[in-house]
Amino acid sequence: MIQSAANSLSPSFYGFDSLAPASRQSKDDARTEKTPKRGELTPEQQRQVEALKKRDREVRQHEQAHLAVGRDLVLGGPSYTYETGPDNKQYAVAGEVTIDTSPGRTPEETIPKAQHIRETALAPAEPSPQDRSVAAKASSMESEARHALMLQQREEKAQSTQLYQGVQQNRGMASNVGKYLDLFA
Repeated sequence: MIQSAANSLSPSFYGFDSLAPASRQSKDDARTEKTPKRGELTPEQQRQVEALKKRDREVRQHEQAHLAVGRDLVLGGPSYTYETGPDNKQYAVAGEVTIDTSPGRTPEETIPKAQHIRETALAPAEPSPQDRSVAAKASSMESEARHALMLQQREEKAQSTQLYQGVQQNRGMASNVGKYLDLFA
């Protein structure tokens, strides 16, 4: 807080003790005054520092939760946005961890990876809106991969059924061919 120079300097500062009014404060009264000494913080500034410390702890815990669960997805360490407090110290007020959210090469790889992305995004006790958005995208990726896997399995089943039917048809022809071979033998 900034005070005007007229309010903060007493007449004795300039050496004019004789001009000081009779209502001048005693030394005991001055000690109980709430004006902080040089380098000390006012009660309001101290509350700001405490709030910044609390926010710093929360931000760092939040990002560490992402790291703990998704270490293999992390593309770099956490990055923080800082704010300088009244004590001239830096406090983290926001942070982020960048993770790999690309799908796997196959649906079989994509499904567990999408689940892991979602778990990583929702790891903190209080996920942010961005965390929830990443988790929703991971759920969508998983759903699409499951659908692609189902289509792939359906296609494989259809191909194996056609192959089986072809073998069955060829067996009938093979038995007829065998009859003809027996005639010539």
